[in-house]
Amino acid sequence: MFQVVLHRPEIPPNTGNIIRLCANTGVSLHLIHPLGFAMDDARLRRAGLDYREYAEVAEHSSFESYLSYARPARLFALSGQASDWYADCRFTEGDAFLFGSESVGLDARLLIHPSVTRVLRIPMLPNRRSLNLANSVAIVLFEAWRQSGFAGAV
Repeated sequence: MFQVVLHRPEIPPNTGNIIRLCANTGVSLHLIHPLGFAMDDARLRRAGLDYREYAEVAEHSSFESYLSYARPARLFALSGQASDWYADCRFTEGDAFLFGSESVGLDARLLIHPSVTRVLRIPMLPNRRSLNLANSVAIVLFEAWRQSGFAGAV
């Protein structure tokens, strides 16, 4: 199906919520180190509830190691700096969505990396800083899943 990729996530409850989201949508989650928390953090477990056993979560030491392991069909980076809206894109099975850390997002070298197919944004009102990471992942992931006819859902 799809892949969610978190580059250097910092806040355990966000990642816990994303684990729960991935478990409930059948999407694999890839965490690129360094992480701002330990995977056994109580806040991570509490936010993910008991969904960790249902989620496919892989950890990677670097962006390059993620690429060689996962080999996404297409990789979409999400950034507030992009001009293209996520909803204007046609997603297909095998696509991956790359999100940056809560405090700084994705750095410029990742946005122009040759493996990135396209950089997309989630529309917001002007003069607003950002959306919550877990909410951003949910917005994009559910649009991709909707486009695939909610494959596997009951």
